[in-house]
Amino acid sequence: MTEQNQSEQQNQGVSDDGSPKFGRLLLVLLFAVALIVAITFATEAYYTI
Repeated sequence: MTEQNQSEQQNQGVSDDGSPKFGRLLLVLLFAVALIVAITFATEAYYTI
């Protein structure tokens, strides 16, 4: 019983560490997409003038 509890606690620790990294990755990906969209609109505006 104690070995199962220890393994469950270790698994919970790993999943808790993974959550902030996933959130950070999601924010970085959204920022990258927004940057690409901004560059696309900027170049379109530059070449149409």
